[in-house]
This record gives sequence, structure tokens and C-alpha cells, in this order.
Amino acid sequence: MFLGMVTGVTAQASPAANCPGHPDALGTSRTLVVDPRQYPLIGTMQYAKTLPLEDHEVVLTFDDGPLPKYSNQVLDILAAHCAKATFFLVGRQANANPEGVRKMRDAGHTIATHTQNHPGNMNRLSIDGAKKEIEDGIASITSALADGTAPSPFFRIPGLGRSDVIEAYAEAKGLQIWSADFPADDWRPVSSQRVYDLAMQRLEAKGKGILLLHDIQARTVAALPRILSDLKARGYRLVHVVPATPDRPATPTDPSQWQLHPVSEQVATSRWPRIPNFAYTATAALPAPALPDSDWRNTAPVDRAQRRALRDALWSRQVTLVLDSPALPVPASSVFKLPESIRVTMLYSPPSARKVGPTAPGAHEVSAKQAARPAKHAKHGGKSAAKHATQVKPAKKNAVRMAGLKKR
Repeated sequence: MFLGMVTGVTAQASPAANCPGHPDALGTSRTLVVDPRQYPLIGTMQYAKTLPLEDHEVVLTFDDGPLPKYSNQVLDILAAHCAKATFFLVGRQANANPEGVRKMRDAGHTIATHTQNHPGNMNRLSIDGAKKEIEDGIASITSALADGTAPSPFFRIPGLGRSDVIEAYAEAKGLQIWSADFPADDWRPVSSQRVYDLAMQRLEAKGKGILLLHDIQARTVAALPRILSDLKARGYRLVHVVPATPDRPATPTDPSQWQLHPVSEQVATSRWPRIPNFAYTATAALPAPALPDSDWRNTAPVDRAQRRALRDALWSRQVTLVLDSPALPVPASSVFKLPESIRVTMLYSPPSARKVGPTAPGAHEVSAKQAARPAKHAKHGGKSAAKHATQVKPAKKNAVRMAGLKKR
């Protein structure tokens, strides 16, 4: 234990530029020892906690290797900066290139796991399928190490496809699930310039954290030297993370350090006093209500009968309504009587007959004289008198109609 503590202090005390043959190297500022069981979920891309880093501290992580063509170049670039990283390896890749796994271990990097086959739908697998992917990946990498040691208990879910089942199983197995604090999107078909821009922009926005990269991409190999050089130029420090062991205790930390941006002490809620422990004179507890007491939807026959009886008692009683006497007086019968002249005004007459011109009196006199002629001719008893009487009958009707109009 003492040797482990001395080693940890030495690693932390080493200057970042102490890299033989590379005076401009970034270097590794300190080694952080963590207990996976203390905080099993880290990375603010998905979780509330992250590694307990100081401001301007960065942890490099690489996924999906080893792939000799690109992984070896990544290892050479890191070696030129004396930079240590964490590699999340795929079991199938380790089986195909066990020498690459051992090369990463011998360079002092942390070896972690990333399932056996890197399923893209990890969160949709059955519990048995997810367990097999995790366990087979660990077994393949253990076999590739070929020294009787297992990889570190750090695990990253492919595609960050988390689920409650995976997290619960990993925690039960003692694995610490790593998400990330910011990615560089180097798995997408983008340029190496874009990878560099995203890495630095997102790091500047966060101020510290876990950077997610991939050691199987040509664009990552092209962007990595510039990323490491700019980290040093901008005052960032590289942290290497290793798991705690019986001979290497975890680095002492405060719970607030596991938050990316801890709550300031200037905030009132952070200094709110705790509720004191009161000494109660009586310890008798009130009986807890039974669950059926609050279940109004219980359909048991007894409850239904009781509800029916209550309903009948409250709502089935006959109610007599008392109406007040009418406030308005009864209308008199004379209100409904119509004047006698209404019969005359209601007679229909065509519009042409409603307008009486200035010659109406003369026409009336002529009609009266014609009405008298039949009587005069009839007195003489001639046929012409009878004929003339027949001709003046319409004039008599017109005289009656005109009289009606005049009356109006």
C-alpha cells in the first residue's frame, strides 16, 4: 500500500513536460485512482456524475480498437507526448490482434472493455444477450493479455446505448460504466479539421472532462497531434485514470468533485442547515392506514352493497318542490279582441286598385248614371234595354269595389 501511495504521489508530482526527447510534449500531469463501486456511472453526456477532475484537466479515451493500421499510429502519437489514455477494446478485435492489446498495456495505458461484437442495438438486447456481450468481451481481452490479469473494471456501452438492465448488471459485476463529457464526432464521415474543431470547442465549453475518440479512424490519427499540442498551449493537463486495488487505494475525493460543475458555496441552498435530530418524549406511532381504506375503486361485493345503500339513502329520497305564486297579473280578455274594421283592412286588393287618381269622382258619377240606365230602359220594356242592362253589370261591381277603397 505504501509503495502504491508513493507511486501515485510521484505521478502527480511529475511535470507535464518531463518527457525525454520531447520537450514540447503534453505529458501526463497525474494519475487518478478510482473505486468503480463508489460511483458506477460517470460521464455527463448521460449521467449526473463524472470523474473528479480539476479545472483544465482532461482524460483521453479511445474506443473500438485494436486495429493495427490506426491503433499503432495512435500509440506512437501518445508516446511522443508521454500521454496516457484509456482504451475501450472490442473483444472480437482483441481476438484478431492480441499483440495490439499487449502493446497498449506495455505502453502503460489503461485497458478497458467495450463488449465482444460492438452491437449497435445494445439497449435492445435481452438481458442474456447483453450479459453475453459483456462477459465474452472481458474473456477475449483477458485471453489477449496472456499474463493472467484481467482488464480494468471500466466498461463503455457501444453507441452509449444505456439501459437500466445493462447498468444494473454492470454494477452487480463491479464494473464502472463510462459515458463521456464531450465527443469529437470522429466516427462520423467528417474531416480531421472538423474532429479537431469539435474536440477543442466542446472542451472549452466544459472546461474539463472525458474526451471520447476512436483509435480506428484515419481522421482521428490526423487530428490527434494537433489536439495534444493545443491542449498544452491552452494550459490543459492530462490525467491518467486507473482502478483501485488492495495495493493501490483510491485517490481521496469529496462527493462534490464528482460533479462537472459543483454548486457554489455562495448559493444559499448549499449552506442551508440540516434538520436537527429532535428528542421526542413519546415514541408511540400512529397506526398506518390500510391500503383498502384509500381504495375507492374496490369492487368487492360488500363494498358495493355499502355504496349502493349510501347512494339510496342520499339520492333516492323524493323531494317536493314548492313553487311561488305567479307574480305577473293575468291579462284581461279585452286584450285579445280585434276591432270590426280589421275585416275590411284585411281584404286583398291588387296594387293597381290601391291608388285612386284625380278622376276617381268623375268615374264614380259615370258609374252611377250607367247604373240608373237599366231601370230607365226597362221602364220602356225594349230589347235594347235588356241588352244595355247586361253591359253595365261589370260597372256596378267596379262601383262597389271603389266604394270599398274609399271607405278605407
